[in-house]
Parts: sequence; structure tokens; C-alpha cells
Amino acid sequence: MVKQGFAPKRILRPLEVRGANRAAVLHLLQQNDYLSRADVARQCGLSEGAISRIVTALMKDGLLREDGAENSTGGRPGRRLALDPRRMSFGAEIQNWETRCAISTMHGRIVETRRFRTPATPEDTLEHVAETFLAFSKEVGRDRLPGIGICARGIVNSETGTLVLGSRSDWRKVPIRKFLESWLREPVLVENNVRAAALAEYTHGLTEPLGRRCFVFVQVDEGVGMGVIFDGKLYHGPNMAAGEFGQMVVQLASGDERHDRPGSLEQLISNRAMCARFGEMSGTKRQWNGGDATTRARRIVELANAGDEIARKTLEQIARFLGAGISNLVWALDADAIVIDGPLTGAWALVEPLIRRQLPDNAELWGVRNMHIRASALGGDAALIGAAILPLNMTFSQTGAIGPRGARVPA
Repeated sequence: MVKQGFAPKRILRPLEVRGANRAAVLHLLQQNDYLSRADVARQCGLSEGAISRIVTALMKDGLLREDGAENSTGGRPGRRLALDPRRMSFGAEIQNWETRCAISTMHGRIVETRRFRTPATPEDTLEHVAETFLAFSKEVGRDRLPGIGICARGIVNSETGTLVLGSRSDWRKVPIRKFLESWLREPVLVENNVRAAALAEYTHGLTEPLGRRCFVFVQVDEGVGMGVIFDGKLYHGPNMAAGEFGQMVVQLASGDERHDRPGSLEQLISNRAMCARFGEMSGTKRQWNGGDATTRARRIVELANAGDEIARKTLEQIARFLGAGISNLVWALDADAIVIDGPLTGAWALVEPLIRRQLPDNAELWGVRNMHIRASALGGDAALIGAAILPLNMTFSQTGAIGPRGARVPA
């Protein structure tokens, strides 16, 4: 009789093992400007002969190159390995009010950005994205931009490349991948904007998140969302809807709403909520659209940093609500790294202590003392970088996991 229980781990086939080894080598060089073959072999746990075969294949594919000689300690100096700077990646971040397109290096460094006001219809928006890709391709060479990464707000099915439910009422069941692949004849990868930002921050932000078991990225802008990476793997949820942090209720209020409830984080800490709260306290009430609210939120942060009392009180209230929401995440997920992005992080010295004050201490939840929390290191470009590296992740990650520094893989 077969016993029921947890499914055994799937055994990797030879081709999958080789793919995992290639991915590990690429990830190491993605996180380091230069490494010798010996360095790569030591950190991957593979023999130098195996590394030499992998490197030869990657150089043939145009992903690696030899770049100068390393310092010699006697004997013939080895050649340093680096990702080939000629290979780039294209990404687009579709926001409600603006769409940004960029080309990036394999290290996640943006080379050039172009932006346009997001048109009213999905078709017009995707046509603009396609035209921008063709313009970049003409300038840098089509062979240097294999693949396209797109991120958008809302519920995104990354397996089918469909925007299932956007934050605009008429953006539903938009076949982003099908539309762009038929237009451009290039592979297209599609992801939710906050999950894309989480990938970028985990891979290309500061080094602290690498190797963390539960990494959480929180985005506070037009809405409030999060991306979660468990053991190096991005979590989507069974319905591709994981990360709707903004719907978490932290302040009970009357009403029968089931979405955007009055006490939800979306209604308490988003850019519009920040503007509304500041307006109430200053007596300058006004309705703000997405783009204006973002600009206004940045201005409120500037005022707070300059000592404006109303702006500071506005941010203090928002920071406490955000801290309460993050505290719930820490209790529920046992998170060991949290990164926050959005205009409010421009006043990090003010908001960080207030956020931390809401979190459990080490006596209440063991390990919180070692939890890492900080503002994003990518300066508001996390989602755009995340979109641009989606095609690279397809190339780099053959096992579905994001390789941490020094990850050991099957020999």
C-alpha cells in the first residue's frame, strides 16, 4: 500500500542539472563584477573542469566574456570572468498614469529610460511599448535585446501573460503576452509590478536579503502591495493574486464593503490617503489623481524633512498604520527581511522608528532581533528593473529559484 503524505522532491534529470549549474554560475557573476574560474568553482562547489565547460558554453551563447587578467601569485595569471556588457534587456512598467520603458544591463543597471503618459486603452498602451522596444532595438541592435519584460498593477497571471484584473476598470483579461509576441516576434514575460520589484530588490538591491528564508517587499504608492520570496522563489499564490497587502484591515470601521474597506491599508497609507490626510489637517482638501497624488506625496515628504509640523504629523500617522500592517506580516510569515519602497521612504529617519515600534520584540517572537528592515536601495526604479530582468531570469534560472550568493547546486 502506498502511504499518503508529502510528495517526495523531484529528482533533477541530467539536462536540468546542467541548467541549474549554468544558472548558478550566471547568478554569481550577476552579483559580482568579476570572478576567476577558481572563485566560481569554490562558491558553486563544482570542479574547475566542470566550471570550464560551463563557462565555454556560456561564452558561446554570448552571456559571459573574459575581461582582463587577475593578479598573479606566481605562475600564469588566470582570466577574469564577467557578464557580457553587450547583452541587455528591455522592460516596461505600466502604471495608471505613466508607462516607463528601459533597457538594462545584466547587472540590473538601467542604461536608458523613456516614458509616456499611459493611454486610455490597453491596446494603445501596448502599441506604444512595442514601438519603444523597436526604437531601442534599432539603436543597440535587435540581437542584444532578446526577450521583453512587462509589469503592471493588478492581478497578473504570469503563466499565461495576462493582466486578469487591472487597477483601471476597463483593463480586464488583457492578453499582454499574446499581443506583444504577435507584434514583435520576441518572447514576452509578464508579472505584477510589486512582485517584479521584489525580484529586483532581492537580486540587485543591497546584499542583506540574499539567503534570507522569507523576504518581503512592500510597495506604498498609488496602491499598497507586497511581494514575497520564500527560499529564493517568488510566491504567486494559487490564483496568482498573492500580495494584496492593501486590503489588510488594521482599523475596524462601519460598513459592508469587502474591497477597499475604510480601515484597510489602501485607504490609510496610499499616496492618495497621504494627500487626503495632509489636506484635512491643513484645511486644503482636494481630490488627487494617481500621478498628481504621487507628486504631491513627494512634496509632503519634502515638507516633513524641512520641519513642517503638519507634514510630519501626516507621515507619523501613516508610519504607525504601516507598522501595524507589517507587524501582522511578521507574525504571520515569520519574515526575516522586509524592504519598503514608496515616497514615504524619503523621510526614512522619521518613519523607520515609528514602523519598528509596532513590531514584536525578540521576547515575543524569537528571531525578530535578527530581522532586517530598510528602505529600497533602487530609488523608485525597483519595478522597472524587475520588468527588465524578467527575460534574464528566464535565462538564468532553470530551476525556478533565484540563486543566492554562493548557492551550491547538484554536481
